[in-house]
Amino acid sequence: MPISLKARLCLMMFLNYVIWGAWYVTITAYLMKTLNFSGTEAGAVFGTAALASMISPFFIGLVADRFFATEKVLAVLHLMGAGLLFCVTQATGFASVYVLMLLYCLCFFPTIGLTNSLTLRQLTDAGGQFPFIRMFATIGWIAIGVTISYLNVQESATQFLLAAGMSLAMSAFCLTLPHTPPAGKGQKITARSLLGLDALVMLKKRPYLVFVVASVLACIPLTFYFVFTAKYLVEVGVANVAGTMTLGQLSEVGVMLLMPLIFRKITVRGVFILGLACWSLRYGLLAFGNAGAAVWMFYLAILLHGFCFDFFFMTGQLYTDQEAPPHLRGTAQGFLTFLTYGVGMFIGSMLSGVALDYFTTTESGGAVKHNWTSFWIVCGGGAAVILVLVALFFQTRAKIETKAA
Repeated sequence: MPISLKARLCLMMFLNYVIWGAWYVTITAYLMKTLNFSGTEAGAVFGTAALASMISPFFIGLVADRFFATEKVLAVLHLMGAGLLFCVTQATGFASVYVLMLLYCLCFFPTIGLTNSLTLRQLTDAGGQFPFIRMFATIGWIAIGVTISYLNVQESATQFLLAAGMSLAMSAFCLTLPHTPPAGKGQKITARSLLGLDALVMLKKRPYLVFVVASVLACIPLTFYFVFTAKYLVEVGVANVAGTMTLGQLSEVGVMLLMPLIFRKITVRGVFILGLACWSLRYGLLAFGNAGAAVWMFYLAILLHGFCFDFFFMTGQLYTDQEAPPHLRGTAQGFLTFLTYGVGMFIGSMLSGVALDYFTTTESGGAVKHNWTSFWIVCGGGAAVILVLVALFFQTRAKIETKAA
């Protein structure tokens, strides 16, 4: 692959995740501390990401697969997103913020699948080349997180202005990306294809059906981790929680560099099983660690994030691209986004709060006490059940295709 092409794809991933990371982690603090939204209102606004992930990827994947070049679709989505993000900085009421964020998320979340499909269309060795390029998405997430923290704008509308500015830059940059014409252009348009249901043909393959079910289920305990780990660590007295949590992204970078070697040695089934085993171990470490002598258990749990995430989700993206017919790859990536970032995380976001409330008691003096050990054990048990599901029913000897170095 030409170095100039690889550099453009890396920068595309970097910018796309800078835009996402600029607001995703800190939006709740802004809504509750600056706009004085209730927890329910803030949660509803945060949930627009999952709703958008269920609504838009099918349609945008269809557009990119059949009508317009992927780079042009990306440029338009980010241009619209920049305008909507600026409008968010001017809104103060719940209804207006909710509608604007829902519209914005409908523009942004399809770009996750589209950047994946555009990248994979350019690669000659997806299993060997994609992990390195995808690594720059994580680097972008880390970079914007450090920037937001350094500027101390976690509770300010400045985070949306930063994202809007980067969206404008991304929109212009997308027009320099490799031309990626719709692979299914000219094919007959049916009601089935307009609804994005063509991707369902992939479910006829039993291994992929099992993978799909496992992906939805796996996102539930994953959401528990995203929503409550920072709160848990603060509550038990861990210092510098924000800095500590970035260890997860750093480990993700390291694991991505190892993925081409792992793909050559281990089947897709083996990678999924190892990833889910790491998830179960991580929740066990969180359950039994403490801020004193056992604080190392917290650090190890966070460092396992790279194995947990990359072994299941990045491998799943590559597996989906490998299984999808060429003319449905954009739609297939949208389908996977719908299931994971949409259905799975939406269910997880609802159940996580219910689960924490179940393990919460109010003492006689009015103090609230969380039984975090039981909470994390339930998460670990859920991950273990999914591991058993994959081990028993995901029967395939397929590997992510790579070329020997």
